[in-house]
Amino acid sequence: MSINAQDLRVDYQADVLLEEDAPATDPFALFDRWFKEAKESDDPEPNAMVVATVNTQGHPAARTVLLKEVTDQGFVFYTNYDSRKGHEITAHPYVATVFNWLQLQRSVRVEGRVEKISQEASTEYFQSRPKKSQIGAWTSPQSDVIPDRQFLDRKKEEVEARFADEEKLPKPEHWGGFVVIPTLIEFWQGRSSRLHDRLAYTREGEDGAWGRERLAP
Repeated sequence: MSINAQDLRVDYQADVLLEEDAPATDPFALFDRWFKEAKESDDPEPNAMVVATVNTQGHPAARTVLLKEVTDQGFVFYTNYDSRKGHEITAHPYVATVFNWLQLQRSVRVEGRVEKISQEASTEYFQSRPKKSQIGAWTSPQSDVIPDRQFLDRKKEEVEARFADEEKLPKPEHWGGFVVIPTLIEFWQGRSSRLHDRLAYTREGEDGAWGRERLAP
């Protein structure tokens, strides 16, 4: 098989990202504005974000998860703690994430430390999900090798029978939220001639204040 993508090019001209249009010390305010604009675009899942982890050998892995909340602390997503990413985060609690909003010719990179959120907050969110999603969390041994699709179908039937009379299932012990506490948030706006705009915010000093710098594309 051979794929040649050398002629696939877009000259980005959708918008600009200049210092006068971006907060000097508050990247969350800019993220909030960009996220709202992504929601208003035709992006089917504006909260999709790639999360990259490393294993104990330093080998990276990346996958897409869904952002569910942004708090004063950071970016919250939920997962199976026994999954590959769960184990890798536990062993090395630092990640890099990327939001890609292609229709707006934008992306946001986040780097930071990861912590589990409280069991209470995880349970509250878990039980707010559709019942089918709750059943899915009980059904799938995420990242484990399974023999075939029928294994999942049978397990799902067992879980459905077990919780047939309940709309709010108990949260599995192995399931919950992580918060990415950022040390870097970089905003990228595509520009013509590949001379893109990049504004990077990093935490500085003991008080954790944010500083802003422009990076070359």
